[in-house]
Amino acid sequence: MPQDPTEHRVVVTGPPRRARRTTGYYRPRTEIDEQTTLGHTYVRSLIRIQLRTGLTVFAVLVLLIGPLPLVFAAAPDARRLEWAVLGFGLYAPLVLLARWYVRRAERNERDFVRLVEDR
Repeated sequence: MPQDPTEHRVVVTGPPRRARRTTGYYRPRTEIDEQTTLGHTYVRSLIRIQLRTGLTVFAVLVLLIGPLPLVFAAAPDARRLEWAVLGFGLYAPLVLLARWYVRRAERNERDFVRLVEDR
């Protein structure tokens, strides 16, 4: 018996009723959200590398600015030299150091996100 051409079947789909089991699928983000030991290790590694970046900047600042009082004490009559060194001589290295720090910190965070999201 032929079907009427105006009658056709409609298929209604919806979201799956059960969540699929992901066997063997590893999600570091879940580890971080659930605060497991592995997630704690991931976050600790990010904090460690950010601390290392900050300490590197601090060490460069100490080496750059630390000896200045000794240099200024060696030349007590050179007030203009002091202001020139402080005003112009340190400005460019400080800006470059700040740019390096920001780029490095952003790269660390980008690498961390790539590590967490890509697996």
